[in-house]
Amino acid sequence: MTVTVRVKSIGVALSLVILGTSLAADARQASPQRRPSQSRRVEGYYKGRITPHWFDENRRFWYRNDLSGGVKEFIRIDAEQGTRGPAFDHARLAAALSEASRTEYQADRLPFDIIEFVDDGKAILFNAADRTWKCDLGTYAVSPSDATISTTEETPAFGTRGRRSQRGGQMGRRRDPSPESPDGKWTASIQDYNVFVRSQDPNQEVRLSTDGVENNAYDLLSWSPDSSVLVAWRIEPGDRKEVHLVQSSPPGGGRAVLRTRPYALPGDKFPFYELNLFDVAAGKQVKPNIERFEHEWERPQVHWSRDGSFFTYQQEDRGHQRFRVVKVDAHTGAVSNVIEEKTETFIWTAHTENLGLSLVNWLEKTDEILYVSEMDGWRHLYLVDAGQERIVTQITKGPWVLRGIDRIDEDTRQIWFNASGKNPDHDPYFVHYYRVHFDGAGLVALTEGNGHHSIEYSPDRKYLIDTYSRVDTPPGHELRRVSDGTRICELEKADITELIAGGWVAPEVFVVKGRDGKTDIWGIICRPKNFDPDKKYPILESIYAGPQAAYVPKSFSPMPHFSSLTDLGFVVVQMDGMGTAFRSKAFHDVCWHNLKDAGFADRILWHKAAAARYPWYDISRIGLYGTSAGGQNAAGAVLFHSDFYKAAVANCGCHDNRMDKASWNEQWMGYPVGPQYSECSNIDNAARLGAHLLLIVGEMDTNVPPESTMRFVDALIRAEKDFEMLVVPNADHGAASPVTQRRLQDFFVRHLRDVAPPAATAVDHCP
Repeated sequence: MTVTVRVKSIGVALSLVILGTSLAADARQASPQRRPSQSRRVEGYYKGRITPHWFDENRRFWYRNDLSGGVKEFIRIDAEQGTRGPAFDHARLAAALSEASRTEYQADRLPFDIIEFVDDGKAILFNAADRTWKCDLGTYAVSPSDATISTTEETPAFGTRGRRSQRGGQMGRRRDPSPESPDGKWTASIQDYNVFVRSQDPNQEVRLSTDGVENNAYDLLSWSPDSSVLVAWRIEPGDRKEVHLVQSSPPGGGRAVLRTRPYALPGDKFPFYELNLFDVAAGKQVKPNIERFEHEWERPQVHWSRDGSFFTYQQEDRGHQRFRVVKVDAHTGAVSNVIEEKTETFIWTAHTENLGLSLVNWLEKTDEILYVSEMDGWRHLYLVDAGQERIVTQITKGPWVLRGIDRIDEDTRQIWFNASGKNPDHDPYFVHYYRVHFDGAGLVALTEGNGHHSIEYSPDRKYLIDTYSRVDTPPGHELRRVSDGTRICELEKADITELIAGGWVAPEVFVVKGRDGKTDIWGIICRPKNFDPDKKYPILESIYAGPQAAYVPKSFSPMPHFSSLTDLGFVVVQMDGMGTAFRSKAFHDVCWHNLKDAGFADRILWHKAAAARYPWYDISRIGLYGTSAGGQNAAGAVLFHSDFYKAAVANCGCHDNRMDKASWNEQWMGYPVGPQYSECSNIDNAARLGAHLLLIVGEMDTNVPPESTMRFVDALIRAEKDFEMLVVPNADHGAASPVTQRRLQDFFVRHLRDVAPPAATAVDHCP
């Protein structure tokens, strides 16, 4: 891999060329996962979450633990002193309230969920028996009160996990297009496809452009801060090609209904945006010497410098191999690049919903950018001076991956972020939280425990509550000091005693080396109900190898994994092979032009290692199932690896990347459309089918066009291959229906257990 990043340093071109090695052993991560809602309680699972209520100027807080049998306890924490204890004497309050209300109450079953500390923490308010009460915590005298307190418990946001940064993308000084100039002297408009302005004094209209025509008209007007320059884009539309769905069974009956909508495929023409500048006072038009902006759905977004002398916009080339922050002199139209990054594979600029951050983060008080890049082989932060067009410093570095920017503090010049892979003895997908200065100094780890973390700050951000867990370890909660990341005190450990007594079994985390013999491949194993190690069990793999994330769960869940299949006597596994996200750039690059790979070389080694360790792991009976990209993967397994996989269920699969959305497929398969698309096509390789296959599709799929499955069917028929199929009328992506899950279960029972399916199989959803 070669990555070239060009920036200019006072007119001198400077190039950084990083030569990557072959696939190396590096760190890996899981998608950020939020804590379960406090209101969603699972029987037998307690203290899984803390909801703090801060008081006393954010020095103290209380929370409630809901325990077995309706028991509850209220806990008070003094963050300054680092002490934990009961919020009050439950027995004394119960006795006093019973006497005052003439109703008997038990200490561990008090009739309220919310309290409010008053009188400098010396008393509490609560609602019970249809009124508000006040309890003096010195004397435990309880009396009616005229005060009102909230009767609902708010659920606070935990950290900023899974969200964009507080200042991301083209935020800051970006201004949405407005027809009126900032000084109020001009009003811009589009008439007859061209740009006009009207002055307020005198009231006079001036035509600024003459080359706008139908299908190449001006739009997207943006004024400079000093109102002297108007930016406009002349837009040539792209193709408006459509996808058609036939609703065979409309709810109201009657004829089938044709549903049609625009849907861009790889290789379709995208809109082009030509940059134009207008000196309003002089009536002068400038066309900067730069190629047109080309994109399917995004429009160019202008960001002005503080003094208005230049503006910038982001541009990724089609094919995702070059990304730029383009700089334009507002008066001359001279063009340069603040950032120009190139790669031989791809830059992840589309379908970044799981990335959790923006690549370009403008600072509002300076003309600087916090830039996110994988130029050194790992996703890290860089400080860029837009005025001087140069990288000032690499802020973070090392064999680990930035996962999200939580906060940018320009006053202290600090960044609060989360990342994974920095702790070499942890699962490299575990998310931890950090703070660092803009110059890369003063890196502070805010979390520590060996698990996947989520945090919540106190309102003044002096303290944080850290919750961390693993799939096989219930959550622990700690109070930590934000200034240096030290632990103040332990708050709780989740209690799963009743879950275990009821038969709940944690998944096993299983790790083996991948195809290069160095890189760890992480996954989980879920055993069948009433597991007997002396028996042999067929194996099912839940697969989704979309490069836009990683998919093996990392946080604890009290809900059993894959129970609808483990209850039928299957071992169910899940893993993230090479080509998925949140590891090194080299790990991710395996998918490039090669989605049929789907990490199978790593997955098969993983299965073989499990079979070598466990006699009950029957490697001769392995099937797999997936939906969407997972449907493509599942079908691909029995085309390209039918010597290993014996059965597959492919639900709503993208069976040819030329027939699915342009945005997703051009990101990973590249542009222009080349022979790699056919090489990875299930349709073009249908004749290779060598194992059992069930195809499922929803006829109203609004994500992956159903014709992708139907053309795969056509190719299988022409190749005289046997397969099974379920078409679900009116169903969208995923083809959800009671029959869908039952057919999947029955299919695997027949082909991997070689027995007739039960008459009625429990219908629930596989994770």
